[in-house]
Amino acid sequence: MLLLDTDVMIDIMRGYSPAVAWLRSLGSEVIALPGLVAMELVQGCRNRQEQQQVEATLRQYTMYWPTQSDCARAFEDFSLYHLGHGIGILDSLIAETAVGIDVKLVTFNEKHYRVVEDLQTEQPYLRTST
Repeated sequence: MLLLDTDVMIDIMRGYSPAVAWLRSLGSEVIALPGLVAMELVQGCRNRQEQQQVEATLRQYTMYWPTQSDCARAFEDFSLYHLGHGIGILDSLIAETAVGIDVKLVTFNEKHYRVVEDLQTEQPYLRTST
């Protein structure tokens, strides 16, 4: 199983061809989302129609929510690293959700996530500027 971060989901939802090709290449691999990623995607909607489209896409994925233990670890990460390394509240929670269920987080945000102990990350495809 893989958990997708917000940046990867945005690429998929926008139909970015490397993201779509990567997703298709996974075959039967289970793809899931941290619930907080789903909330970030809904938050980015500009109108009701966009929100309905996002919600329809999200229904295709199982969502995982941080447990109390995940939240406690996220608090420690945030307390230790938000000033020096720029990790945010949601990034701390998303990272520790992945750690809690022992799966890779697929993301391009490795800069902030690299401070999270035991987190496995993967950049899924090459991004090119357009």
